[in-house]
Amino acid sequence: MEDHFGDVADGENSSIGSSSPGHSPVVDRNPSPPLNIEGEQDGEEVDAIGETVYSKHWLFSTLTRLIQIVAEHNDGDPDAQIHLPEEDEDDLCKIWDMAMDKDVAGFLQEFNAADILLGVIAKSRCPRLTEISVGILGNIACFPDTCLTLSQNNDLGVVLLLLLGDSDPPTLLETCRLLLTCVSHRDVSSLWLERIRQQASVSSSLCFIMRSSTNMDLLVKVGELVDKLFDMDEELMKTWVTGGCQGAGEEGGEGRLDVASSLLEAAKQLRPDSPEGLEVYLHTLQLLTTIDEGIQALAVPDGVGGALWTFLCEVVCEDLCQPGDPPLVLGEQKALLVPALAVLSALYACRDLNQEHSKGNTLVPLFGTLVRILQYHREHQQSKRENREACASGDRLGQEGDGQKEDEEGEEEEKVDELFQSLIQTTAEFLSDVITDLTKEGVSELVKSGCLTVKTCLPAVRSMLPQFSPAVQCLAAMLSDADPSLADAVRREFPVSELPR
Repeated sequence: MEDHFGDVADGENSSIGSSSPGHSPVVDRNPSPPLNIEGEQDGEEVDAIGETVYSKHWLFSTLTRLIQIVAEHNDGDPDAQIHLPEEDEDDLCKIWDMAMDKDVAGFLQEFNAADILLGVIAKSRCPRLTEISVGILGNIACFPDTCLTLSQNNDLGVVLLLLLGDSDPPTLLETCRLLLTCVSHRDVSSLWLERIRQQASVSSSLCFIMRSSTNMDLLVKVGELVDKLFDMDEELMKTWVTGGCQGAGEEGGEGRLDVASSLLEAAKQLRPDSPEGLEVYLHTLQLLTTIDEGIQALAVPDGVGGALWTFLCEVVCEDLCQPGDPPLVLGEQKALLVPALAVLSALYACRDLNQEHSKGNTLVPLFGTLVRILQYHREHQQSKRENREACASGDRLGQEGDGQKEDEEGEEEEKVDELFQSLIQTTAEFLSDVITDLTKEGVSELVKSGCLTVKTCLPAVRSMLPQFSPAVQCLAAMLSDADPSLADAVRREFPVSELPR
């Protein structure tokens, strides 16, 4: 973070620089002391903060000690990394926890704690102290009023964005959490988006973390932040995709594929142990496919598109919706399946990019997974219908509580059905595209491997009709040669006029 910090501290000679690589930024003065440190302590009756049992006096003393710690640290070797004494760390962690209380957060804000912590962050040479300070600000920002006040501090905004270039994972985690909290507040989101657009180092810092970090918690939080930014600001997403992850003044580099390749590298890290984190990155990759610039970046020959196709095929075909899984597994996996299949479908449409590998070894197992999803959905719907019928035929006591519970379950079921519908629509559309590229040999292989049976084929055909009738007709024609009995079963189940004889 060398030489990136502007004048964020008050005073004529204040400036921010870097004490050493990987350290937090420093200012040329100590943090400001707390305001009115004695004026609020005249009587015990006013010592409690709001409706809490927390002591103002203790908070004053601890923040004063915090300022002293920073001053002591900066009296020594400017290049030495400092360790926080255990007692001081415990006290500061108590403030960190206390800041989750709305009254405490408001009191800290009135107490000018943001400026104090800004000075600490800028001056600190102790990673743990920086982490705790940012964490306290993160908790303060959880409430709309205090978040608004924090966000209006331009100096703090500059320092926080530049902290994304820090080398300490816990500090990066708390910084991303704070930024995500602020961006998620409607009243200040536009202010933060504008700051991020103006700070070229943000994209390069986030991409570097996604490409290089093995810290699961950090990768998930960075993914959530990037996903939120792209979801809120399409123009920002276009800028990052077309401009890559290069910082201001950099030349060369990998170009505009950096964002997509960084997302892919982080997804690979999260795949084994964090399905929730993987879900975040798959959604972000799906967002890239909603803009022309994203599709063009993925379609670059020998670019990230091929590696992304291979990775997503592995996720879909090896990790999700496996043979022998119960149909209800779709409910657990739909949040992963929908973005994964949406991105695969978009990649598949880039025929020049994917012609070789999309028609290779991945196509047959992918086809098997697609029809299995539709089969499991059909079985899951049938199971729910049978359960409802069983409940309807049972004894009903007619109690008010039971009626309320049924209403709540019905509302939840309707929401779930909407998510399933998105999955089924995406799957059916993608399957129809894949069918048009299947060869007779490919269909024969699907039949021999057990992927295409009456049990799997009929639900797939049902899901594709009537919207994708040409694909159904193509499949039925190839089945006539590969498995005439299966072709006849399809014709018996559906209107003959829709299918070739």
